[in-house]
Amino acid sequence: MVSVKKTGRALIAHEAPLTSGFGAELAATIQKECFLHLEAPVARVAGWDTPFPHVFEPFYLPDKWRCYQALVDLVRY
Repeated sequence: MVSVKKTGRALIAHEAPLTSGFGAELAATIQKECFLHLEAPVARVAGWDTPFPHVFEPFYLPDKWRCYQALVDLVRY
């Protein structure tokens, strides 16, 4: 929470699906505790909202490029 209050931004990256994952709970907690300090919405980079594909795992999991693009979008907000 300290870095969110310093920067005014939060980016959550995790491998679970975007909807109903633990990242959603973390984003809700950050939103609740640091609302007045946020300068941009809490951003999340996660797996897609599909069943986990064991064969196409590299395409499902967030990679460094998806994280980088989310970070650029968050800073530009």
